[in-house]
Amino acid sequence: MLAAVLWDLDGTLVDSEELHWQAWRETMAAEGVPITWEQFKATFGQRNDSFVPLWLGDRATPERVRRIGDAKEATYRRLVRERGLAPAPGAREWVERLGREGWRQAIASSAPRENVLVMLDALGLAPAFQAIVAAEDVTVGKPDPEVFLLAAHRLGVPPSRCVVVEDAPAGIEAARRAGMRSIFVRGAGTQADLAVNSLAELPEDAFRRLLEP
Repeated sequence: MLAAVLWDLDGTLVDSEELHWQAWRETMAAEGVPITWEQFKATFGQRNDSFVPLWLGDRATPERVRRIGDAKEATYRRLVRERGLAPAPGAREWVERLGREGWRQAIASSAPRENVLVMLDALGLAPAFQAIVAAEDVTVGKPDPEVFLLAAHRLGVPPSRCVVVEDAPAGIEAARRAGMRSIFVRGAGTQADLAVNSLAELPEDAFRRLLEP
């Protein structure tokens, strides 16, 4: 069987939202630019360089944006190491099952590679994935399809045989543009082929049926 599942990480395989919020709040407060939960929530899952300049306004420079992003990610990794992570409901079961069934699997994330590696290590899921595409690997973030197209290429699977699992509308749009089927793990409200509130709710034949002619 030549087929693949391309997984988003934050919010999809793991509920990391609270740790990211704490890391951003701490980092931006140190810069004298406090942010609200609403500001954070509106940007969750996007590349740092796409929204930090908006938070900084006329005080943004490329160097400052990069330094702030690096500081936040270092804080996030520290929090992950200190507190650990648990997979989202159903995540471990699906990753392991798909592996047994012969599906190829990749992480396709907007996060820095070092974050992805720390998170997968904390989850104990690293061996399940044959490829990782992270922020450093692409020039533009979701909803551009580059991250998913590169993941499919690294797995050696055509886009038409890939299923994307995402928790963000931008990721679902990126999957659509890539010519891939998609599962939205946050309920309704997108153009995903299938939407559920949790991976644990997916029917047993969900992935296979999405790729049926």
